[in-house]
Amino acid sequence: MITAEQLTKRFKKTTALNNATFHVKEGEIFGYLGPNGAGKTTTARILACLIKPDKGRAQVGGYNILEEPEKVRINIGLIPEVPGHYERLTAIENLQYYGRLYELTEEEIKYNIRKLLTEMDLWEKRDMKVGTYSRGMKQKLAIARALLHNPPILILDEPTAGLDPAAQKKIRDIIRELSRKRRHTVFLCTHNLNEAEILCDRIAIINHGRIITEGGTDKLRKDLWSYREYELKITNPTPQIIKAIRETGRCLDIKVNGNKIRYKVADPERDNPLIIENIVKNGGKIVSCNEIEITLEKIYLKILGEEK
Repeated sequence: MITAEQLTKRFKKTTALNNATFHVKEGEIFGYLGPNGAGKTTTARILACLIKPDKGRAQVGGYNILEEPEKVRINIGLIPEVPGHYERLTAIENLQYYGRLYELTEEEIKYNIRKLLTEMDLWEKRDMKVGTYSRGMKQKLAIARALLHNPPILILDEPTAGLDPAAQKKIRDIIRELSRKRRHTVFLCTHNLNEAEILCDRIAIINHGRIITEGGTDKLRKDLWSYREYELKITNPTPQIIKAIRETGRCLDIKVNGNKIRYKVADPERDNPLIIENIVKNGGKIVSCNEIEITLEKIYLKILGEEK
């Protein structure tokens, strides 16, 4: 649904986006993850035809962003980091205005507004001026506005930024439902690691305008980690047992905490049987052996050079 090839954008001497290349499949939630200033908003604005790239090309919904920008805009719903509602108007008045811009019929506008405000738990607040809304309510109204013309693609720029935990969960639940039940394609810009891991089917990590890696979390773990980490729980971790584990020559970074031993191996199928055999030979009794999952946070920090 979205393809980008070598997108580049410069602002004076700053390269905000540097040869960004990625693709987004139909119906998936694609996470565009990076710290503030990484180039996420610049990418979102290019895909939404708000600014032009200096180099590269992109298609959104099958339409070229440079040659058919009006068709692109019809096929996307955009939620910018700052929604920009008309705060002296009510929720209904805001949505009526945008519905007419999209050239919907009055019947379509009326039906869609009631449906969307009900789904966003805003119907009872429909006649309140938007300036009186909380930030979470404004964000839900922004989602309603983006869905008003039922576009197949949603571009969301930090949709939960600044919200309290309850409001964040509500917005994430809405995003998940839009993808899973309604098959909207979602391009989600975020710096929130937890949000990306919870919501996204695939992730591209961007930093300093350059995409560093792309894939599902399982693929990222495989590509970026040459070892697997395990935790053994044994009844009697004597110095002799710890020495026997070290003498296998297969373990890295062995850590002992009470009756728990953590270690890393390059090839679990080859290394774990030898480690367990040595433990048993030296009188050890194994209670459990569990793999420690590598989190997206570790992957992210390693990519940014903050994790060894």
